[in-house]
Amino acid sequence: MKKESVWKRITGWSLFLPVLCLLLVMAVNIIHDAATGSNPFSFFMITLQQTTGNGTILYGRIIDILNRGSEVAILAIGMTLVVSSSAGTDISVGSVMSLCASFCCMLLAGYGVSSTNTLARPLIVGLLGGIMIGVLCGMFNGALVAYFKIQPMVATLILFSAARAIGLLLCNDLIVYVRNDSFGFFGSFLGPIPTPVIIAAICIAVMAIILKKTALGMYIQSVGINSKASRIAGLNSKRIIFLTYVICGLFAGIAGIVASSRITSADSNNIGLYYEMDAILAVALGGNSLGGGKFKLAGSIIGAYTIQAITTTLYALGVSTTQAPVFKAIIVIIIVAIQAEPLRAFFKKRSAAKQVKGVS
Repeated sequence: MKKESVWKRITGWSLFLPVLCLLLVMAVNIIHDAATGSNPFSFFMITLQQTTGNGTILYGRIIDILNRGSEVAILAIGMTLVVSSSAGTDISVGSVMSLCASFCCMLLAGYGVSSTNTLARPLIVGLLGGIMIGVLCGMFNGALVAYFKIQPMVATLILFSAARAIGLLLCNDLIVYVRNDSFGFFGSFLGPIPTPVIIAAICIAVMAIILKKTALGMYIQSVGINSKASRIAGLNSKRIIFLTYVICGLFAGIAGIVASSRITSADSNNIGLYYEMDAILAVALGGNSLGGGKFKLAGSIIGAYTIQAITTTLYALGVSTTQAPVFKAIIVIIIVAIQAEPLRAFFKKRSAAKQVKGVS
């Protein structure tokens, strides 16, 4: 009886399925490494590696997953709040990332300049400019959803289509290179630790503190569960939904700057490409309902890094970049199906039936 209660407590944990999915991906790596004659636990090995440009840095598959998954993790923060409050998704975040990166690099390089080593304006101007564009995009999306009552997917489809094109116009249809160490820092390393990992950790920590220390999280969930009842209770549901889209735009701006800093350029065609899908999947893999209401921010972050872990694992298994999305989609479908409410209800029903049978 004691073991059964412990198992029930574990399986009843809100993050049980997201963590289980991540552990399954890790298990695949262990089995693959053992089968190929490598150290079975090489997936977990972290070493210090000497490089010419960045000095001594942390190296390993886990570090690579944390580093490469940082942008999706940042996007997943805003996407979680948007889904919770409006029962809809912001499909423009990838394009907004591209626009923010383009505007930032255009400010730093100067309009019409395709490549530069020196900054035309102070770094802070470019960074704040890129982030402010993200906030403005969030305000645009939020106004359409909250005040004009346009369905979230339809409302955000506008910037999904237009934002990347606007970024190209700002850059004169060119890839704008800003080969400056101060700008490249945000996609490089701070000591041995990748800077994107630190930026993602700060974003997650700040949002978690805000949600814990203020009533914002409760307000968002209340509006998502029943906006009419929340309005009767005295909450301004429109303003709360609007705010979540603004926050989503803010984090899209930060993610765009990190992505452009990695390559020290604004590649409008490729920055943030398909990232909106990864952000939405991160929310779903995190055990959050896409129908709005209660949310688990930690689950979304685990989901974001699970997606990156799947990508890294596929490459380690020898799957090509062109084939990887197919396998990734199949894996994600399986994981989402495992977490689906009807399937969970089915197994719960089976378990209850077995208990009744055992008692009789």
